[in-house]
Amino acid sequence: MDLKERIATELIAARRRSVGLTLDALDEPDLVTQVSPLMSPLVWDLAHIGNYEELWLLRAAAGQEAMRPEIDDLYDAFEHPRAERPKLPLLTPAESRAYIDTVRNKVLDSLEKAPLSGGRLTEGGFVYGMVIQHEHQHDETMLATHQLRKDGPALLDPSPAEPPAGDVALAGREVLVEAGPFVMGTSDDPWAYDNERGAHTVDLPAFFIDVTPVSNAAYLAFMENGGYDDPRWWHPDGWDWRMRSEKRAPAFWRREGGQWVRRRFGRTEPVPPEEPVQHVCWYEADAYARWVGKRLPTEAEWEKAASWDPAAGRKRRLPWGDDGEHANLGQRLMRPAPVGSYPEGASAYGVRQLLGDVWEWTSSDFRGYPGFRVFPYKEYSEVFFGTDYKVLRGGSWATHPMACRTTFRNWDYPIRRQIFAGFRCARDV
Repeated sequence: MDLKERIATELIAARRRSVGLTLDALDEPDLVTQVSPLMSPLVWDLAHIGNYEELWLLRAAAGQEAMRPEIDDLYDAFEHPRAERPKLPLLTPAESRAYIDTVRNKVLDSLEKAPLSGGRLTEGGFVYGMVIQHEHQHDETMLATHQLRKDGPALLDPSPAEPPAGDVALAGREVLVEAGPFVMGTSDDPWAYDNERGAHTVDLPAFFIDVTPVSNAAYLAFMENGGYDDPRWWHPDGWDWRMRSEKRAPAFWRREGGQWVRRRFGRTEPVPPEEPVQHVCWYEADAYARWVGKRLPTEAEWEKAASWDPAAGRKRRLPWGDDGEHANLGQRLMRPAPVGSYPEGASAYGVRQLLGDVWEWTSSDFRGYPGFRVFPYKEYSEVFFGTDYKVLRGGSWATHPMACRTTFRNWDYPIRRQIFAGFRCARDV
């Protein structure tokens, strides 16, 4: 399929997913209700997706006049914090649907004549890829919003497909990544974001990294060993968070009838020991790693283990190669796959599940690469650089393959737990 056909196909698929998580799943009262101050009402996300698409694909790329300039401020993510958005005069669900449909029809019409070269914004269809990835990122945020809902019936199918067979014998095993240089980041992926650019050589000492993410069973051992009660394992800021928050388990876990259970999309179920732990914050991941005598990997270590092929002396876009799909992505399972799954998705070093299942916390602060240049707007990356945010890598089961690659960088505050995040450990040689 040619590039324009691929763009149209991906735009349509992303919109189908967005509507399935909003208009097809909820009635109007639930769409306009804020389930947590951490999240927007779902109707805001829906119209924001359309407004972002209009700004970049109709106004910037196609040179068309603004359709609804009076709503730009309402759907600017930097103008209004999430906690304040329910008070705004937002479009109703019906108005949002009409707006995003009109925008999409105009985008598909303009795509036929749109140049996909001749400028950095349009070269290789970058601006279209940016909008498609943006919509999928909001779809993952919508799934987090669904997970945070405490009232009402369960609306999403929690198990749309059977998980693959895992290999729990690999839990806790580690592999050696030899010392030496590798290429970090990318300069030639046409849809990569500015924070992934440019490709540069990083020389790392040897290190060990876990073959799989940390499992629920392993994390439960930390809990039962008093991990939440021993300040030796905690970063000072993490211990302060632990004491103030009084957290003693991952988010959505609780003790019931002598066992640990979790709430998942409105249903209560036993915590599956073989799955990667998720809904833990950076401080919890860091504490576990210290308890087990290891540490969190740096994002450079994570990317080398995920992308570098030492035999070929080249970088892979995906752990298993440059194309194909051997990972739990795109909300197909609606949960992490058991640890040790997807042997065909292993990296050149034999590390599994580096893409999909759970976002993985790293020890690194979010910063620009050498020679970083903002493109196409500073609010995507640059305004978040510094020590406030920790980098996550790899994507989760809720991340779409379009927004997942070995160079992709996510970031969040170290206290965040509503995201589908887990971790794996590393250690020095």
